[in-house]
Amino acid sequence: MAKLYFKYGAMGSSKTANALITKFNYEERGMKVWLIKPALDDRDGQNVIRSRIGLSQEAFVVPKDMDIVAEFNSNHSECDVIIADECQFLTASQIDQLRSIVDKLDIPVLCFGLRTDFLTHLFEGSRRLFEVADSINEIKTICSCGNKAIVNARICDGKVVTEGGQILIGGNDSYIAMCHNCWKKAVEK
Repeated sequence: MAKLYFKYGAMGSSKTANALITKFNYEERGMKVWLIKPALDDRDGQNVIRSRIGLSQEAFVVPKDMDIVAEFNSNHSECDVIIADECQFLTASQIDQLRSIVDKLDIPVLCFGLRTDFLTHLFEGSRRLFEVADSINEIKTICSCGNKAIVNARICDGKVVTEGGQILIGGNDSYIAMCHNCWKKAVEK
């Protein structure tokens, strides 16, 4: 029986690398993977998923208004598994569509993404995954102090910022993973 998986972590926890390794493992066993990502994530090119360690793959881009079930049934129904990177940027409705694929078509769906934004608030897609996923696993990383990182601190001019829109697409130049204690200390400075 297929499941909906949510594998989350802070920035720099190798979520994308894990997604691409998982894709490789399925394909090595002769299975067909539909690799998807939200259109909002265009930092490495519109249809590319790239990890910090250099792994990359072409991916299908999911616009915010796309019906994922309809797209799957029309063009990807031969796939054995769906892997979604940056799933925090999917809408709650799109997460429900992925849930529907699991339930009605018995296709496993593995979602990789962030839990929270730079102010420690859940993203829409992440919130829905916490509500409906069969399996929820944290991919851990550490703060510079050595403790487990849980905050995606937004950095501007070398300082942690606490203002701005929820979404600012960026990598190591815009965000750093921190433990909550170090983040609070940086915010108080």
